[in-house]
Amino acid sequence: MHTIETIVEEILHGGEAAAEVGHSILRATGAELTQWLAGAHRLREQFFGRQVHLCSIINAKSGRCPENCAFCAQSAHHHSQVDIYPLQSRDALVAGAIQAQEAGSNCYGIVTSGTRATPAEMETILAALREIRSRCRITPSVSLGLLDAPMAQALAEAGCGTYHHNLETARSHFPAICTTHDYEEDVDTVRLAKAAGMQVCCGGILGLGETPAQRVELALTLRELQVDSVPLNFLNPVAGTPLADRHELSPLDCLRSIAMFRFLLPRARISVCGGREVNLREYQSWIFSAGASGMMIGNYLTTSGRDAASDLQLIRDGGFEPCSCSDPA
Repeated sequence: MHTIETIVEEILHGGEAAAEVGHSILRATGAELTQWLAGAHRLREQFFGRQVHLCSIINAKSGRCPENCAFCAQSAHHHSQVDIYPLQSRDALVAGAIQAQEAGSNCYGIVTSGTRATPAEMETILAALREIRSRCRITPSVSLGLLDAPMAQALAEAGCGTYHHNLETARSHFPAICTTHDYEEDVDTVRLAKAAGMQVCCGGILGLGETPAQRVELALTLRELQVDSVPLNFLNPVAGTPLADRHELSPLDCLRSIAMFRFLLPRARISVCGGREVNLREYQSWIFSAGASGMMIGNYLTTSGRDAASDLQLIRDGGFEPCSCSDPA
């Protein structure tokens, strides 16, 4: 295989990293790992400079999800302790956007539990999107489960800048994680969102029992789908779910994975999201040097994050700068 420096140069000149590059990164230790991280950092700086894209979410509808995703506290199939409530009002969704903008976020995600939004829920969400667009600089995003073409078009016309829909894991590992819908339904939703003119934020959760090869498989699928941004989550096990006792990630596993995704998707925004506090621990500040160009601030869906001020300080301490809402999404 070519040297790491040669691989970086080939990518900078428009080439694509082969799958074996991903495998090599996930096997790397010691000084070799340091070289891969340096290469990922160089790619990140080339395509994103020193800026960090920030996103926030609101858990707009919680609990009683009919899907049986093994990691999810909101699944009706599990016995976790989670708040259960219907879709929040338009005013509450808009207020969340204003709060996220004031905290420094560039993107605000409205996230609902469930397979697909109902017509009544869609009406509320579309109204909220239109008001957010009229009142805020922040880019609105939604995550409503599976889409059909009319839903995708309606969201785009209402001003949804980004549709978020994770594949969660590799196609080959998905049956071990979820059996209530097919992987191709998720892939179709990504394609429908892109066809409607929205950007697509699509990634997954690492630490679900997948092999290193399956992490590379996920990255290659995302590259094939030409997603715009990749949220990387690291499993934070929740009591009452089938994966409650799974703790298999180390901080270096997380950093290897971030670098691998940067090499295989060099131009995609890669954001570190849920589970970073638990899994990266004292290495949280390394995520940008490993290739990440964004992070989620504030709370997650069912677990708490750090306060925004601490994350903003972390960014600046590393010599980076948070994007402003006026910067391109």
